[in-house]
Amino acid sequence: MTTLKNQIRADRIGHAYLFCGTRGTGKTTVAKIFARAVNCEHPADGNPCGECASCRAIASGASMNVIEIDAASNNGVDNIREIRDEVAYSPAEGKYKVYIIDEVHMLTPGAYNALLKTLEEPPSYVIFILATTEAHKIPVTIASRCQRYDFRRITTETIAARLQELMEQEQVETEERALAYVAKMGDGSMRDALSLLDQCIAFYLGQKLTYEHVLEVLGAVDVEVFGAFFRRLCALDLPGLIRELEEIILRGRELSQFVVDFIWYLRNLLLLKSDQGMEEMLDVSGEHLARMKEEAALTDMDTLMRYIRVFSELSGQLRQTTQKRVMTEITLIKLCRPAMEQNYDSILHRLALLEKKVEEGVPAAAPSSEHTLASAQTKEEAKPEKLSQEALAEDVQTFIGRFQELRKKAGPWLRSVLKGAQCRELPEHAGVQIVLCRNHAVDEKELAERVEELIERELKVKMKVQISTPDSDPRAEEPAVDLSGLIDMEIVIEDP
Repeated sequence: MTTLKNQIRADRIGHAYLFCGTRGTGKTTVAKIFARAVNCEHPADGNPCGECASCRAIASGASMNVIEIDAASNNGVDNIREIRDEVAYSPAEGKYKVYIIDEVHMLTPGAYNALLKTLEEPPSYVIFILATTEAHKIPVTIASRCQRYDFRRITTETIAARLQELMEQEQVETEERALAYVAKMGDGSMRDALSLLDQCIAFYLGQKLTYEHVLEVLGAVDVEVFGAFFRRLCALDLPGLIRELEEIILRGRELSQFVVDFIWYLRNLLLLKSDQGMEEMLDVSGEHLARMKEEAALTDMDTLMRYIRVFSELSGQLRQTTQKRVMTEITLIKLCRPAMEQNYDSILHRLALLEKKVEEGVPAAAPSSEHTLASAQTKEEAKPEKLSQEALAEDVQTFIGRFQELRKKAGPWLRSVLKGAQCRELPEHAGVQIVLCRNHAVDEKELAERVEELIERELKVKMKVQISTPDSDPRAEEPAVDLSGLIDMEIVIEDP
């Protein structure tokens, strides 16, 4: 806070300040120190001396010159009007009256208007310090009249060093690794880290605070557990993952925290995968770093990003449900059985699995019978030959290539009937035969006329269309072109 110290040294103090930042980053603490400094009888280089009567009174909370208000519970217009009435009286002792309004974003619109009146023409002896975690909720009319200071998250190293200093003062024996983990769990908030440390010490009062003790109290999971969990995930070992999850729950770990920590673990793997220079950014031992490099090599960056996205969505769901275990298990099932999901990421993942199986020489099944004829064509080896699209007439090729586009432009009923259809060219280039995927109860001639009209309207081509169902197909043994495309296609991997 060099700027604030310089203002005190130069006696150029503003009348309103806005302290913004996440929880536990020292906004209120700095506000109180600033209040002591501006009223200090013997300031030293912009800092309060801490010895004069004013410093001692403010530190003990006995000073009438420093008024701290919690806007979360005192957010009405009447509360702010009281302040406006009080500022008319100069301080009985000291130079400034300092009003510290915490969580100022909680004020009502009426209260903001009342505060604005005071900020526009404040007495020379009044200083307002507004603190908030949500600066975007502060009206522009208020923010524009304040000097804004943004408080950043505190680094893990700084928090750990402060915790170590406090433990030495309290003569509590702790492992360095334990304090480092508590600092990391604080997520940039010194207050959160101190609360977590107090919780751990209270649970193991009179004992040395070890890394295992911290994990036990905070319901956290060790890096080795994450590694084993990730390896099973890459192998799509669903039974193994469920067993790992069961073990984590039996050990008393909190599922919401487990998911959050696992997302960070995946993030670390992604950093390792993206650049070798990222190693220095990971706060892990050399042994764990070597293990994580092996795990990062098990998959690609796209899959890692998909895992991060899926578990991030799960983390949000767990905050709103009482069935945390069920939601987590469903997510694991979806990740291990990609065919259950129909979104774009899942299709890409299923295609990647298919390519891997083919490279390994494992035969892959054709599209699911839900979208193709319920015949011997459901397996690739059952087809004596593939229909060469290059040998088809140009108009037929155009029709096949734009079939999904045509389906989208058809009405809902026609679009549903044509879903999963297959196509053959009629003999002597007479047109196309469309084989529906199911035995729909339709008038085949009427349906053919509607498709002919659709083709003529969209493709500007006159084409004869013949509609067949699996039961009425006169050429069931001949190869056909699957028209379902990637949008509707189910990809099934068969074990050898």
